[in-house]
Amino acid sequence: MALSVPGYSPSFRKPPETLRLRRKRVRSLEAAASPREQPEPAPRRAALAAGLLLRPFPAAAGRGGGGPAAARRNPFARLDNRPPAAAEPPDGPPRGQQEAQDPCLDSNQENDLLWEEKFPERTAVAELVQTPQVSFSKSDIPSSESTELPVDWSIKTRLLFTSSQPFTWADHLKAQEEAQGIIQHCRATEVTLPQSIQDPKLSTELRCAFQQSLIYWLHPAFPWLPLFPRIGADRKMTGKISPWSNDETLQHILMSDWSVSFTSLYNLLKTKLCPYFYVCTYQFTILFRAAGLAGNDVITALVSPTTRGIREAMKNEGIEFSLPLIKENGYQKKKTSGTSLGNGEEQVISDDDEDESFSWLEEIGVQDKIKKPDILSIKLRREKHEVQMDHRPESVVLVKGMNTLTLLNFLINSKSLIASSGPQAGLPPTLLSPVAFRGATMQMLKARSVNVKTQAVSGYKDQFSLEITGPIMPHSLHSVTMLLKSSQNGSFSAGLYTHEPTAVFNICLPVNKILDKETLQEELGNCGLHPKTLDQLSQIPTLGKSSLRLVELSDFVYNWRS
Repeated sequence: MALSVPGYSPSFRKPPETLRLRRKRVRSLEAAASPREQPEPAPRRAALAAGLLLRPFPAAAGRGGGGPAAARRNPFARLDNRPPAAAEPPDGPPRGQQEAQDPCLDSNQENDLLWEEKFPERTAVAELVQTPQVSFSKSDIPSSESTELPVDWSIKTRLLFTSSQPFTWADHLKAQEEAQGIIQHCRATEVTLPQSIQDPKLSTELRCAFQQSLIYWLHPAFPWLPLFPRIGADRKMTGKISPWSNDETLQHILMSDWSVSFTSLYNLLKTKLCPYFYVCTYQFTILFRAAGLAGNDVITALVSPTTRGIREAMKNEGIEFSLPLIKENGYQKKKTSGTSLGNGEEQVISDDDEDESFSWLEEIGVQDKIKKPDILSIKLRREKHEVQMDHRPESVVLVKGMNTLTLLNFLINSKSLIASSGPQAGLPPTLLSPVAFRGATMQMLKARSVNVKTQAVSGYKDQFSLEITGPIMPHSLHSVTMLLKSSQNGSFSAGLYTHEPTAVFNICLPVNKILDKETLQEELGNCGLHPKTLDQLSQIPTLGKSSLRLVELSDFVYNWRS
């Protein structure tokens, strides 16, 4: 008598036996579904006529017929590495009939069939791998077309232009051309180039104008320190020499000198001799714009990103400001009866709402038995939405008119403007301007051209590129694109890399009064910008919280994506 083994089941089948039964079942079903079956033997027909239940008769090829065997698949390959099925001829039998006619599949193919039968989602994954990859990038979104680019108030850190024509004209300027470009910038000389230049390398005007478009003004200036960008720049500044970090006397001297330069810039802006400038701190960036730019008839200042502490400090100093993005969303919240929107903001609870929420307790006479939330918890609940939007684009602050002067005094006297520890400790904020100001240092954007070979259908072709790095402000971007439009015969493409905290400066602000071109040129004609550049900067921003990422010029028509 056989001994009983604990855990032994007589009905247990090993996995190979189970798979073998499943393969037989699949073959039987395919043979039964196939319309082209072999004629059944006479004894089988007689048994069926007598009413006996028999299993379906397999096809002749299933009994080891002479059909060609399919190529065996590598058992160590992944399931998604199977060779794609060959296309069926239009006049051939359906796939099911082909499988029925040639069921001599190897064990790996049969296992694949069982896998697909048991896990249909795996089959869908395998089909997705075999199909061509579909990209859902922003390039699928139709871009805009125009003969001019929209105004972009963000600061770019890198521009990469590519063209089928060389950029060698931008390299190795002569000493006379470099000097002429600097003089043209200081005197705000207007340079007008033809629509298309046949030989850019021989055009002295083009090379001088290119040198002119690369100049910007900076304060403070330390050659061994990267002073832009300042947000998130601690890693780049680590290990650099900073003698002012532990010297309060030197910090006071640097801050005093910075205050003079900052005041000088604001006075130039107020008298419309400077179109705009940036103040870059380790926490936020400020864009000051003169009256007449971006559709505003007063001086405006945009601060981004901000925190609740900065906004509270500005309120305490009497600075009137607004949150343009929050104001718009708050209006939408009222229309949707308090439903939340997708910017991480919470519904604002007013004092009247809180009073009304507890009034029903007095009506039923249980106001003394129910514990009300204390004043502190109510205040924290109201300010929850303000904390959640900190360091986000929605926290951008708009200051207009004479409040910008109060903002100037606040920034000069604020101790939180300078980092108290870390690599940026004691270092004043960076001032960036398109025109000269008191204490400023002239700087140059770095430009270099590269020639590479790219693979084409017929072999290799030349691809030329021009790279510009540095704090690229809006006027420089417009000037460079105007020059390249002439030098590259109206055909090039460009990748633009944005300093992300400044992308929100492209939001559309409430427009008070739009100045016509004649009035604009009369009031801002001495600000040092080209008339076409000034005309572009006077446009109302349309990019919202985004910025230009890709620009393509073809036949003097711009195509861009943001």
